[in-house]
Amino acid sequence: MTAQTVAAPVRRQRRFNLEMWGWAFMRLSGVALVILIFGHLFINLMVGEGIHALDFAFIAGKFATPFWQWWDVIMLWLALIHGANGMRTIVNDYVTNGTARKVLIWALGLAAGLLILLGTLVVFTFDPCLGVTESSTLWDTCQAVAN
Repeated sequence: MTAQTVAAPVRRQRRFNLEMWGWAFMRLSGVALVILIFGHLFINLMVGEGIHALDFAFIAGKFATPFWQWWDVIMLWLALIHGANGMRTIVNDYVTNGTARKVLIWALGLAAGLLILLGTLVVFTFDPCLGVTESSTLWDTCQAVAN
C-alpha cells in the first residue's frame, strides 16, 4: 500500500478587505476625534474668558486662521465619515434585503458626502463681513480689514 500525497491548499490572494479597513478606520478615527474634540472644547470653553467669549466675533477670529480652519475641517470630515461608517455597519448587520441594504448604504454615502462638501465650503469660504451694514457692530472691523 502506498501513501497518497495531499496537495497543499491553494494560497488565497490578498485582496482589498473593506470590512478590515473600516474596522481599523473606526479605531483610529475614534482616537483622533477624542483629541480633536477635547482640544476644540478646551480652546472654546477654558482659554481666555471661557464660555462668555463665545460669540460671532470669536468664531470669525478662529475661522480667519488656516490652523483652526483645518482643525475644524478635519474634525468635521472624521466625525461624518466615522458616523457614516458606523451606520453602514449597522445596516450591514440588520438589513436582510439586499436591495434595501444597497439603497441605504448609497443614501448614507451621499448624505455624508454632501454634508462634508457643504461643511468644508462653509469653513473655507466664511466671510464675517458679508452683508454687514453701517449699523452693525462689525462695521468698523470690516472696514479696517477691507482697507
